[in-house]
Amino acid sequence: MHTPPTFDLAICGAGPVGMALAALLVQRGARAAGIALLDAKSIEQARRDPRTIALSHGSRQILEEAGAWPVEATPIHAIHVSRRGQLGRSLLHREEHGVEALGYVARYGAVVSVLADVCERLGVASLRPALVTGSVEDADGVSVQIDQAGAASSLRARLLVQAEGGLFGQQQERAVSRDYGQSAIIAHVRTSAPIAHRAFERFTDEGPLALLPQDDGYALVWCVPPTRAEQLLALDDAAFLDRLGSAFGSRLGRFTQTTPRLAYPLGLNAQAGGTARTVAIGNAAQTLHPVAGQGLNLGLRDAAVLARVLAQDSSPAGLERYVALRQADRGLTVRVTDTMARIFTGSAPTQGLLGLSLGLLDVVSPARKTLAGLMMYGRR
Repeated sequence: MHTPPTFDLAICGAGPVGMALAALLVQRGARAAGIALLDAKSIEQARRDPRTIALSHGSRQILEEAGAWPVEATPIHAIHVSRRGQLGRSLLHREEHGVEALGYVARYGAVVSVLADVCERLGVASLRPALVTGSVEDADGVSVQIDQAGAASSLRARLLVQAEGGLFGQQQERAVSRDYGQSAIIAHVRTSAPIAHRAFERFTDEGPLALLPQDDGYALVWCVPPTRAEQLLALDDAAFLDRLGSAFGSRLGRFTQTTPRLAYPLGLNAQAGGTARTVAIGNAAQTLHPVAGQGLNLGLRDAAVLARVLAQDSSPAGLERYVALRQADRGLTVRVTDTMARIFTGSAPTQGLLGLSLGLLDVVSPARKTLAGLMMYGRR
């Protein structure tokens, strides 16, 4: 009878969060050959992924600890936060916080490439493409069923980490779930008067609109109702850019170019905790609205804390301690992004007060520093 291979830890999902966990564990003394990374995509597919991701300064520190920095990315020196059609705005600057950049804008494939090279160099086992079809937990570990090109196999692990979350519309409903009734349109756009290294978070009646500096233009994340998203996707480039200019304003001049556009549904889907030998991190634990760009950054903080805990205690008790340690940061980040996604959307008279609150935030230094600290590091 064939005996399945046995590992100390199996990580389902070899994206940035899963690979960061593996690298951090080895950097902290874990046995590289005892860690298995599983992912349905080949590494070549992952390296070609053009999606844009926002990395906070805190995430850079985590990647540095994992040995996965530098990454090809555009630094963010300032973040401009405003409410469309209302007075008041807040401007966050790197100088106020003594950092090289508040954050960075990178392509998913670039981050994955660096982390994959680190994991390969460290000797972490990688099974990909390998689709995880199920798992069975018992008193001694977890049996993981795998499909590789139609061939079924399995492995054993003392602990299992779920790090593959997928998109909101593809997930099963978790304990805390909310459909925002919005879709995010993503594209790369150019403007006639760009401001180097400055990111924009612009709240509109329909939802947040973010422009993140990247290369010679901006990564766009425009949140609108699904029917509106369908209409915008159906427009030709010129008409789309005209609608975008109307929504954002003229602060960056005219919108002049756009890449092909995509859209995906937005929702909150989170559940803390796990079982004796299984725990979820990143999008597998909490899928957030993209406002303030906290999803991946929260996931990397999950990986950093879990690596620190398991390096000391790789037992079910260690997993329990990890869940307890993550409650404060996870809970606060979920509440803040959920509140921002809902409270700044709509055209009620209270939106004027919210716009003024951004102006007040700009002149109250402690509050501004608190907001920037949360965006860069989470709750510490």
